[in-house]
Amino acid sequence: MHTEMISSLGEIPMSSPSFELLETTIDQIHHAYEEGDLDSRELVESYLERIEAYDQTGPEIQSIITINPDVRERAEELDQVLRESGDFVGALHGIPVVVKDQIKTKGITTTFGSVAFEDYVPEQNATLIERLEDAGAIVLAKTNLPDWATSWFAFSSVLGRTKNPYALDRDPGGSSSGTGAAVAANFASVGIGEDTGGSIRLPASFTNLFGFRVTPGLISRTGLSPLVVSQDTAGPMTRTVKDTAILLDVLAGYDSTDPYTVTNELTHVDGTYVNQLTEDGLNGARIGILRDKFGDDSDPKAKPVNQLVEETIELMSDAGAEIVDPIQIDDIDHYVEETSLYLVQSKRDINEFLTNQANAPVESVDEIYEQEFYHELLDLLEGIAEGPTDPEDEPDYWRKIVLQDTFQRILLNTFAQHRLDAVLCPDVQVVPPKADEVQSGALDTLTFPTNTVIASQAGCCAMSIPAGVTDEGLPVGVELIGKPYDEATLLKLAYAYEQIANPRVIPDTTPALESEE
Repeated sequence: MHTEMISSLGEIPMSSPSFELLETTIDQIHHAYEEGDLDSRELVESYLERIEAYDQTGPEIQSIITINPDVRERAEELDQVLRESGDFVGALHGIPVVVKDQIKTKGITTTFGSVAFEDYVPEQNATLIERLEDAGAIVLAKTNLPDWATSWFAFSSVLGRTKNPYALDRDPGGSSSGTGAAVAANFASVGIGEDTGGSIRLPASFTNLFGFRVTPGLISRTGLSPLVVSQDTAGPMTRTVKDTAILLDVLAGYDSTDPYTVTNELTHVDGTYVNQLTEDGLNGARIGILRDKFGDDSDPKAKPVNQLVEETIELMSDAGAEIVDPIQIDDIDHYVEETSLYLVQSKRDINEFLTNQANAPVESVDEIYEQEFYHELLDLLEGIAEGPTDPEDEPDYWRKIVLQDTFQRILLNTFAQHRLDAVLCPDVQVVPPKADEVQSGALDTLTFPTNTVIASQAGCCAMSIPAGVTDEGLPVGVELIGKPYDEATLLKLAYAYEQIANPRVIPDTTPALESEE
């Protein structure tokens, strides 16, 4: 792990007892800056102290691969700007962000979760990093992910296993494993993940966060390693809906280097995303319950999930939502299976990315596979390596592409038939699995019962909202599936839910340090 930055922190002064680090929001941090109760350097030092105490030692969460070597200098520059001008640089001034290590960062090691890239330092930032920094954000650290984002589970060849801060023997979900664990454990203010089939929403559901998969192209993917280009998107992972909206306002936008960002010409937003947040957002909303994708109540791993999902539905109903229960999507299991592109397309997409990287230590999936530069538990990566180099030579590939369009049309017909604002189901049908279940081979990526692939393979946006924790203290997430380009509606629904549910729970394994009390 690249942790040279945390060797000697010294005393960490928190200027005012009125500022509390745990669960702090962007608004609260900015208020503390304005009042002179806090500065960016102090905030950065506090998060670094927590990383040292809980990520590297103590419970050893292992969410962080690399600390930004220039993080203190960046914080001091922002403090100087605020002192001299009295103004914030932008909407994220002095906000420490953790970023999934799938996203290229100039001057900061970027591994993509792979031991082959453990010393790789990009010469350019991803577009979204430029947007974050232009808004005043501080890239605090890069977070763990399974190699090339190819698993629902938190094992990488570069760092090993990331633990779930709510239960150290449990998995925090993947592939945005480190971002989920770090934001949940209060190692940063907010985080950025990436989602192809559910890699933001699944770890968000396992770590009690809000996780947003936007319509692909709303946020530029330039500088992100791909998995399935047509499904890939970066997105926020946060403790509050408003922080998600603030991030979206910064990150969304057209980028000439990513043709998918023409999506921004089709979005329906009246003003900013933050403007969409109203406490009565559920009143009159129509939400369809996809009961066919609930787990079996006779399964002890599914029953506690179903209980919390039912409580969420009841809360939404009490807030004025019209619940359409159940809705059905004909042949949904068939479409989920037949529209999966990983085994036919991912090899080409990763290969094209690798061949375009300056000084890349490897140039193909075959090289990674043959030299065993990947974690042994990554069954999907092995399947990708055994797939076609050019999917266009495979007749089955074109059938899958057509079926994705068909699947979207079927899902949107369900929206139209019932006049729905969103479709609701569990993110995952079971509670977070134990790590030893993954290590034993009892679970694999292609058969794990996640519902997140529905939105991904039908080209929709979707948001994971925390439903709270089970009697065992295990987080459960509820998925809201929205129509393409309709992120604003999901934010409105999630914010109204958050105000009545207050679902966030601080992990017992990473409590306040003495310096924070």
